[in-house]
Amino acid sequence: MSNFVNLDIFSNYQKYIDNEQELRENIRIVVREIEHLAKEAQIKLQIIHSDLSQISGACGLARKQIQSCAEKYHKLAELVPTGQYYRYSDHWTYITQRLIFLIALVIYLEAGFLVTRETVAEMLGLKTSQSEGFHLDVEDYLLGILQLASELSRFATNSVTMGDYERPLNISHFIGDLNTGFRLLNLKNDGLRKRFDALKYDVKKIEEVVYDVSIRGLSSKEKGQQEEQAAPATE
Repeated sequence: MSNFVNLDIFSNYQKYIDNEQELRENIRIVVREIEHLAKEAQIKLQIIHSDLSQISGACGLARKQIQSCAEKYHKLAELVPTGQYYRYSDHWTYITQRLIFLIALVIYLEAGFLVTRETVAEMLGLKTSQSEGFHLDVEDYLLGILQLASELSRFATNSVTMGDYERPLNISHFIGDLNTGFRLLNLKNDGLRKRFDALKYDVKKIEEVVYDVSIRGLSSKEKGQQEEQAAPATE
């Protein structure tokens, strides 16, 4: 009696499954290496919440960790088969967003402006176009940037505690512009839209810090206005 099912085909399926599992495990190994480097970079940057004089040094140390991440992304690009980026992207999406946030934080601390997607891609050794293969996804970039808002709201509060009353004003202007920019987008990604909805709470928190600084007359701008008002009028 002949078999109705050719059992040999299952051997081929098993080979496919084994190869797939091996590939995913190799990807996970590299991703864990990136996660470790990102964690080290974030640890270096935490000093900004307790010692403003260490900002420059912390940014330099974080940049070294980020530079090492670029080498790991190169390994990932070699592992992922051509045209199958999104098939495996769930392995590195979260950590990539985290790194975008860290890069954005470093650039803001160093220069005071929002880092572009192109600059982030260059720092991580990634492409910006899907057609070029392993690239920096636009939505990952946006989600990473939104993480920056939460960190800066915390930084604004701690800056006041450390006696820097001007920094919260600068952060407020920056986050206000960021909020305006995101409002120009028609966000259809659920995760991105929900994270953007949380931005308004970061904006509100920073505004409360600025209001407190203003009402107490702690900033140099407010002191100047108070002195002008208190000065006697000259005839």
